Order: sequence, then structure tokens, then C-alpha cells
Amino acid sequence: MEITEITVSIRDEDKLKAFVNVTFDDCFVVRGMKVIKGATGYFVSMPSRRMNDGTYRDIAHPITNEFREKVENAILAAYHEEARRSGHK
Repeated sequence: MEITEITVSIRDEDKLKAFVNVTFDDCFVVRGMKVIKGATGYFVSMPSRRMNDGTYRDIAHPITNEFREKVENAILAAYHEEARRSGHK
């Protein structure tokens, strides 16, 4: 499965830095991923839903660590490029 498109919507908040949509193989899209600035750097948060008990549960996520790393690296690279282009840090 290949990533064929990544769209980044920059946000100017303390922790939330962007919303991201990723298209796979030009036929499947996952919307609502987030780029978050944490204490140790940037990371990708998968789309989630709030449960009745107040916790959050991912509604879409990579199954293998290898694919998770591939997706996260591509998203963070796209985020940094868009942030650079739009003048955000």
C-alpha cells in the first residue's frame, strides 16, 4: 500500500499543529489525523472517537510498527514542508 497524497491544514495552537488527510493507492482516504507537538517532539495522532466513559479510541490506525513508521515519517515530512512554505514553525 502506497501513500499517494497527503494534505496538511496548519493550525496555530500550542500543541495541535495540523490536521492531515492521507490517501492510499489513489482509492482510500483517512481523514482527521493530527500532528501534535509533545514534550519530546512532534508525533502523529490517529483519528479517534470519544467513548461513553470519556476515553478516546482510535478509529483507524496502522496494524504493524513498520507501516506506522512509514505513515508517520511521510506525514511529518509533509507537515514540516507545509509549515516551512507557509512561514509557521
